[in-house]
Amino acid sequence: MQDFLSFINSAVTQYHATHEFTKILDENGFERLYEEEPFYLKEGKKYYVVRNNSSILAFTVPSNLKDASINIVASHSDSPTFKLKPTNRLEVVGNYTSLNTEVYGGPIYSSFFDRPLSLAGRVFVKNGDKIEERLINFDRDLLVIPNECIHFNRDVNSGKNYNPQVDLLPLLGDENADLEKMIKEELKLNIDEKILSYDIQVYNRYRGSLIGANKEYFMAPQIDNLESAYGSLKGFLESINKNSLNIWVVFDNEEVGSRTKQGAGSRFLASTLERIYSTLNLHNEDLEVALLNGLLVSCDNSHAVHPNNVGRTDSQNRAFMNKGIVIKYNANQSYTTDGLSSSLLKKIFEDNNIPYQEFTNRSDVRGGSTLGAISLGLVTIPSVDIGLAQLAMHSACETAGVNDLDTLIKGMRAFYNTIIKKEKGIYILKEAK
Repeated sequence: MQDFLSFINSAVTQYHATHEFTKILDENGFERLYEEEPFYLKEGKKYYVVRNNSSILAFTVPSNLKDASINIVASHSDSPTFKLKPTNRLEVVGNYTSLNTEVYGGPIYSSFFDRPLSLAGRVFVKNGDKIEERLINFDRDLLVIPNECIHFNRDVNSGKNYNPQVDLLPLLGDENADLEKMIKEELKLNIDEKILSYDIQVYNRYRGSLIGANKEYFMAPQIDNLESAYGSLKGFLESINKNSLNIWVVFDNEEVGSRTKQGAGSRFLASTLERIYSTLNLHNEDLEVALLNGLLVSCDNSHAVHPNNVGRTDSQNRAFMNKGIVIKYNANQSYTTDGLSSSLLKKIFEDNNIPYQEFTNRSDVRGGSTLGAISLGLVTIPSVDIGLAQLAMHSACETAGVNDLDTLIKGMRAFYNTIIKKEKGIYILKEAK
């Protein structure tokens, strides 16, 4: 858990999270591939590829790819927040400088008020004939979105509709505050370098701690979905399966629908699979057969029963923190789980003593969706949706169970260590030795 909180401390945006993932993969002997260059692969080797510096896919090539099944776990790197607009300096009554932002995803607005915030993201710099991308993180208490005092808004505790163009703009400083100058100084740009554009976001400076009578819970920003991404990566790295094509992928832009070149709605996963097979002189039919002998685990956190609003969740299909991995179902396929895919994963979990729970929304409550269903429009493979139970999803600070992260790591290690075969309509699952 402390390692994860250390990771969260650095992964302030999807760009920083992806950078941290590349460091972990490098340390574990993975070779980086670049999409703009040909792939040269060898059986038994480990590789990863990055798209947009915000999505990442790692894989291990089995000893015999032609006869291998495919085991995939997919998560996402982004979280709801506020993003700077291109022209963003707002001078207020000649004394304040605020920032013009727009909402990214579906954050809980009120959770961002009256807490230290900062800015991070990426900056594109013109350097001679090159355009260079550089990470930026001011890494200090920099901004605040101030509440209006109760004396001017007596109804604030009775509910308030926040206007994101009026109520949610962060205060940067007095009339002398100059963000463009601050970016140049933070990046230490020389006189010949020019800022062309940037993707910069607001983030919560509080980066996590253990809470509860027995430190059984933890609080942190971006638990949805960096906990799933981090835990599944650890399980992936601990697996020893040399008979399956094991893939770990983290997409960007799930919080805004995934319909981007680096989202689950892109061909990032599909085209990488095709390149793996063609590079090793196999055909599309070999890939299609392997996909039907495989399973995609869409790993995106789930909702725990709320201690103050128990009735918000289904009375029989509900999840609690620290009670195991949550298998998620939805009749309208917001989650991809069906009887087949849940049976495959349940067998793996039960064979390895991995605790699990099952979750559906109340029939009169519309739930969220995940990247699994979007991925299946491009890659035909059985799929199951899972996650870890948490509170306050999409808040600036969320809460989850300490023990569940370790359970996810063990569960994903067991999944990656499973060889899945389908013979005449019957599935056979074997543990890799």
